[in-house]
Amino acid sequence: MTHFSAPGEGPELDTKDARITVKVGAEHTGGAYEVFEVDAPRGPSVPPHTEPWAKSFYVLHGRITVYVDGELHDLGPGASISIPAGAANTFTVHTPSAQFLAVSLTGGMGRFFRAVDRATPEKIPEIAGQHGIEFVP
Repeated sequence: MTHFSAPGEGPELDTKDARITVKVGAEHTGGAYEVFEVDAPRGPSVPPHTEPWAKSFYVLHGRITVYVDGELHDLGPGASISIPAGAANTFTVHTPSAQFLAVSLTGGMGRFFRAVDRATPEKIPEIAGQHGIEFVP
């Protein structure tokens, strides 16, 4: 199936620490992968966590530091990083905002984002567990 998403198009989801625009959903790829445009404000995002899917980030503008399994990676425009399934990870935005693409394998990340979009913040840990996401100390 061919899917086209014009600039500014796609369902928008609120993950409480970023605005996510679904550019290519799992329904467009037979569940093989998804592509999201992430707009995040300055500051830390979710605490370090693991998830059962692999993902990659590609920075469009701004600067972020990505934590993966104890290592910090500084990413600016044009930089990318791949994060294996099961790796402890998070990111922090160092500029007033950052915009990056997140590509994930399977439809798991999109299902999680959709569940969080409809939830109150205190429900997020429970929702995370339901989607195989574990927070790490």
